[in-house]
Amino acid sequence: MSYPESKPDPKPQQPVNATDLDEEDDLDDLDDLDEEEIEDDDAFIEPERPKSRTAEERAREEKVKMASLVRRMQSGAVSLRVHDVIIKGNNKTKDYIIEAEVEALKNASTIQDLLRVSSAVNMRLQALEVFDSVAIRLDSGPPELPDTTNVIIEVVETANPLSGEIGAYTKAEARSYTVEGSLKYKNLFGYGDIWDGSLKYGCDHSAEVSAGVSLPRFKGLVTPLTARAYLLSQDWLKFSSYKERSLGLSLGLFSSSHHDLTYNLAWRNLTDPSQLSSKTIRRQLGHNLLSSLKYTFKIDRRNSSLRPTRGYSFVSTTQIGGFSPDSRSLRFLRQEFDLRYAIPLGFYRAALNLGVSAGVILPWGDGFLSRPSSIPERFFLGGNTSPLCTLGGPTTLWGFKTRGLGLTEPRRQINDENADPPERDYLGGDLAVSALADLSFDLPFSWLREKGIHAHVFANAGNVAKLTENEYRNFSMRKFMESIRGSVGVGLVIPTSLFRMELNYCHILKKNDYDRAKSGIWLTFSAPS
Repeated sequence: MSYPESKPDPKPQQPVNATDLDEEDDLDDLDDLDEEEIEDDDAFIEPERPKSRTAEERAREEKVKMASLVRRMQSGAVSLRVHDVIIKGNNKTKDYIIEAEVEALKNASTIQDLLRVSSAVNMRLQALEVFDSVAIRLDSGPPELPDTTNVIIEVVETANPLSGEIGAYTKAEARSYTVEGSLKYKNLFGYGDIWDGSLKYGCDHSAEVSAGVSLPRFKGLVTPLTARAYLLSQDWLKFSSYKERSLGLSLGLFSSSHHDLTYNLAWRNLTDPSQLSSKTIRRQLGHNLLSSLKYTFKIDRRNSSLRPTRGYSFVSTTQIGGFSPDSRSLRFLRQEFDLRYAIPLGFYRAALNLGVSAGVILPWGDGFLSRPSSIPERFFLGGNTSPLCTLGGPTTLWGFKTRGLGLTEPRRQINDENADPPERDYLGGDLAVSALADLSFDLPFSWLREKGIHAHVFANAGNVAKLTENEYRNFSMRKFMESIRGSVGVGLVIPTSLFRMELNYCHILKKNDYDRAKSGIWLTFSAPS
């Protein structure tokens, strides 16, 4: 696409900033003008008479024209076509990266549409994270083409493309902390590409090293393309007697406002340094290959992810593993969904949030009903986060610790008469269901309302079950419902721009003998998912 210079206009007009135009303010500024001067709409397009004018006269004429334009916009749609889009300031960024984001400008047919689309385009260009500022202006089109405009987009590329972050984060429940650091380089090759590397290390011996790149447009693709390589180590010895190490690659193949498709390839190794793991865990130790496609469909119409007071959301995630002929490749089908609905009650910003989530995983292939599912892919309930902020599937319950609910199995017995009874491994489940109800409301103190601090009363329940290795034959919906765990509570919520902190009192309504749950004070930190 070429970007011709606009031809001189015998009647120059002051360019309109598409992002700053305020109709009411413009009218207020023009109250001192003569009514006769602004009643005639034709003043906006009348050809200029060839005579010398002072700067004050020209400014007054432009003010009259702007007042006329604003009045026309208030009375109805004002026809206007985009003649050309001119991009300035992109010394390094490729033209087609910007053109792909501004294509919608050419379809605008009125000034109102153009201003609305220009605001959206400005936000999309800022979201690329490679520009310090973006300005969109409207200039007059060629004189021989009436009712046309040239859209001028001026960008300022980032002056410091290299940035970094480092921080320490605590995990209250586990009494541990992690140190995280990251480096990011923006627009290295001019394709809007963002390169980053990160390092995470926890005192519980978990660690992750990863590097990735994100391209907003690649070889004509209409969606961003992402790639990330990682080396991950997780320590589950305390809960399930194994350590997990993975070396893998993740590719983001398709991404839009509602759809996301990724491919994951990882070589994984499960080990038990303690040599005390249960029989079920021991059978899954060793190497395996994860080759899977994961599709996520998401709609979120809630007004907030940290304190929703109206709207609804729905998430469905489908994962298929086994895209490899290797015999050690994990073959499974995993499906989960999450539905939320927020009902405003009309007083003290009160709202009732209801939610239900479920998930199931099954192996596929010859004899799949008699084969076990992979431990890391199973569903585990419990954790130190709020179920209200965890959107995507059954994961947490108030009052239950990490991996603190579900099937268990005793670890290997030590041949010592004085030894304590063996601890148990938490095995997760092939089927998981959870539900929640949360009533939030403002407190009658203005200084708390100004900071967003509010109270809530909640209840939740959930359960997991085993279906694989022919256990589906013993599954009973009645027994599943009778063994559901649950809790209720009340608490104080302190929201911030990054996370939601809750100070809750939880009361356990029902738990099994080996569940890790307790009634009492809980402090949770949750980031929106």
